[in-house]
Amino acid sequence: MTKLPEDLPDCTVFLLGKAYQKAHGDFQKRLKPYGLTNMQHLVLEGLWYQEGVTAAELGKCLILDKATLSGVLDRMAEAGWIIKKQDSEDLRVQRLYPSPKANEMKDKLIGERKSANEELLASFTLEEQVLLKRLLRDIL
Repeated sequence: MTKLPEDLPDCTVFLLGKAYQKAHGDFQKRLKPYGLTNMQHLVLEGLWYQEGVTAAELGKCLILDKATLSGVLDRMAEAGWIIKKQDSEDLRVQRLYPSPKANEMKDKLIGERKSANEELLASFTLEEQVLLKRLLRDIL
């Protein structure tokens, strides 16, 4: 293949993919010193918002499938970022909590996310930022 299709730069799927790569890569660089991935950070923010949820509840809230979330949770527990506790009423159910290690880093990690968002949207007006977020939510 010697030439790309002329309409590729205007292709919405292509543009969204490239925007995702940039945003994801920039945020990953911010998280690397903490030993976290973007997905693990998302899980922590979900648990800080609502401690003691089940994996199914967390997955629904974060729009993640069970298979994806299961491995992420196992790695986070092994690394000491989350704690899994059996439910007191149903021993088959595990409840998820941020660990003391995660709670100590909460302000720094949320600050990294906020800074990444501000940096990503810095060239947009407030109105453009609101519109972009609304349009992205509509796609979901």
